[in-house]
Amino acid sequence: MSQTSGQTSGEATERTVDERTARKVAEEARDAEWRLPSFGKQLFLGDFRLDLVHPHPRPDEAAAQRGERFLARLKEFCATRIDPARIEREARIPDEVIDGLRELGALGMKIPERYGGLGLSQLYYGRALMVVGSVNPALAALLSAHQSIGVPQPIKLFGTAEQKETWLPRCARQISAFLLTEPDVGSDPARLHATAVPDGDDYVLDGVKLWTTNGVVADLVVVMARVPESEGHRGGISAFVVDMDSPGITVENRNAFMGLRGIENGVTRFHQVRVPKANLIGAEGAGLKVALTTLNTGRLSLPAVCAASAKWATKIAREWSRERVQWGRPIGRHEAIAKKVAFIAATSYALEAMHDLSGQLADDERNDIRIEAALAKLWSSEMSCRVVDELVQIRGGRGFETAESLAARGERGVPAEQLLRDLRINRIFEGSTEIMHLLIAREAVDTHLSVAGDIIDPEASRGRKARAVARAGGFYARWLPTLVTGAGQRPGAYGEFGPLAKHLRYVERASRKLARSTFYAAGRWQGRLEYKQGFLGRMVDIGAELFAMSAVCVRAHADGQSGGTPLAGETATLPGSSAVRLADAFCRQARVRVEELFDGLWRNTDALDSKLAKQVLDGEFTWLEEGVLDPSIPGPWIAEAEPGPSKRDNVHRRIPASAAHRPATGA
Repeated sequence: MSQTSGQTSGEATERTVDERTARKVAEEARDAEWRLPSFGKQLFLGDFRLDLVHPHPRPDEAAAQRGERFLARLKEFCATRIDPARIEREARIPDEVIDGLRELGALGMKIPERYGGLGLSQLYYGRALMVVGSVNPALAALLSAHQSIGVPQPIKLFGTAEQKETWLPRCARQISAFLLTEPDVGSDPARLHATAVPDGDDYVLDGVKLWTTNGVVADLVVVMARVPESEGHRGGISAFVVDMDSPGITVENRNAFMGLRGIENGVTRFHQVRVPKANLIGAEGAGLKVALTTLNTGRLSLPAVCAASAKWATKIAREWSRERVQWGRPIGRHEAIAKKVAFIAATSYALEAMHDLSGQLADDERNDIRIEAALAKLWSSEMSCRVVDELVQIRGGRGFETAESLAARGERGVPAEQLLRDLRINRIFEGSTEIMHLLIAREAVDTHLSVAGDIIDPEASRGRKARAVARAGGFYARWLPTLVTGAGQRPGAYGEFGPLAKHLRYVERASRKLARSTFYAAGRWQGRLEYKQGFLGRMVDIGAELFAMSAVCVRAHADGQSGGTPLAGETATLPGSSAVRLADAFCRQARVRVEELFDGLWRNTDALDSKLAKQVLDGEFTWLEEGVLDPSIPGPWIAEAEPGPSKRDNVHRRIPASAAHRPATGA
């Protein structure tokens, strides 16, 4: 019989996991092999492999035609059938919109045609998310949570032939979700509470999952749960496809957020839910590997939405900065605002360039893109927030005012503040900025850790450490000389890029400098480097800026070579000289940021900040908190209030009636 573990966060029995065990779980889940070349990995090693991304990869003709036909239909639907203000006002996506997207085939964009999907490439899937995301980002969240990380992607990657035949046709018509997070388990999966206990031909699933995007309306979900180790069962965190019609599933709350008001995100409880063994994805214990591999390309949905938001912000910034007059001139003619407009336009071009390059690299399947996808997600989520924040500043009071309020008093209802709220989650979705820094840093220093090996292993014997030192000495004797000089120091290098060549030479030099800095840090801190998160974060941010500069230069060169026709096949032409001017401006801005980051590697307040934070946590500054009230603490009026609706009354589920009316069986 199964063990019931469906507690809420307050009831949960703490799963104690020490740091070494947590690290071991994470290491076993990551792919330790680099079977394919990686532009990002080599960039961090001081090896600027421009040949891996230049000439800019392009979609094949069939994929492009298929993608363009779908985009045309999708744009018409979004422009004529969707009222974004209604989604924001009612905090839900209307049923008819979801039905319309289903009829268009939007639920099956990434599903192969043989299983009833559209078979779009990653590039055109991203372009489709840009279209719906520009209307309302909650729509993009619905589609990407279903296809980027929901049931279709892990089944495509790890499913058996039978599982693909069973689930993919359903996914082309039905909504799915991905359930990993729990009330007290976020980025540390070693502490996962949910269990799947073998019982005959089934597993019995118990547990609670939090922040289940699409979970409120999903027909199918991927659930991560721990299989207990036993005779005949390897055990470990495993991935299962679960039909939401199964008895024992209760959606207990529809969560509300500062942005993405139309998102269907909730709390889902599994109580004694029987899941056939045929629903196990991959092997027992392979759940985290399934999740991480899925996210390698799944993360690319966020750069698509970020790029769309920046493109729209560019349009609004241009229009308003030309229309609004102060002191006898349009505000865009004043330097303070002009700098913001230039930043928005240049960064918008870079966001789209990074998305398109990463998406096409994923389609080509000739490169390992785990670092590139992670860098794209990290950089895009951070920079798009800065772009839209600047848009709000340019708009002034109208940027802070809601679109509904603007329209009510006769002005154009520009939802700038809504977009700022909607975008904010992207710095948290699918790995927060802080977690992405650590994840990318781990991959970036993989070579150093592999070389160091027993040198930094506290449990290694003195003999093993001595042998490791000898091996490391041989590696660094060969590698370090390659960081002294390179193409970036030759004036004529990358000449085919014209005025952008100087920026690529800078990227090459900065790549070698970054690698040298990492080597110095590894020598200085050795095994303690993983705790130097300030250094690692800046190191990753430098790599992200260098990747963005590379993507922009390659894209601008390709735009010029293609006679001004954008790579994604848009109808408007883009003069090559305009692309080069945008690319040049972006690279100049990025170089300033890179130099500041390099300076911050060694001149910072990291140690002081850590010491101060410890004192804050120890309660030394509680006097600082006096003189204000805490609005999160209920007042006495709460007890006097009439009882309101239960959490379950807030839930609305658009699923078949047979499922919607099943009895709640939660603990």
